[in-house]
Amino acid sequence: MLLCFAVDRCVVSPTGDKLYIINRLQHKLLTLARDGTLVATLTFPAVESPQDVHVTPACQVLLICGMQILQIDSEGRSKLATLVTDRDGVYFPLSVCFSSTTSSIIVGMLMNNNIMVFRVK
Repeated sequence: MLLCFAVDRCVVSPTGDKLYIINRLQHKLLTLARDGTLVATLTFPAVESPQDVHVTPACQVLLICGMQILQIDSEGRSKLATLVTDRDGVYFPLSVCFSSTTSSIIVGMLMNNNIMVFRVK
């Protein structure tokens, strides 16, 4: 099966069995299986269009959506938690990653020379 969509960001799970794709124009996070089969589509409101996606070594999916960092279930079907918001000082987040060495979420922002680091308990 051939799927056609715009790819703004993509990341492969550490186990190699899933591919997470952001389509900003359609405000979606798509999850594909290794063979290209569509596993799930998660759609967001236009004001909260996904910007970046990261998968931790423990297969936790982190997604920038609007002014928030969300945790999404590993199938890409639903939001599990809001981890960071603008109330934490994050404005226009553009990139996210997780450091297993420091157990921290690292966030880069647009129009700002700062990188924010949030310890995860």
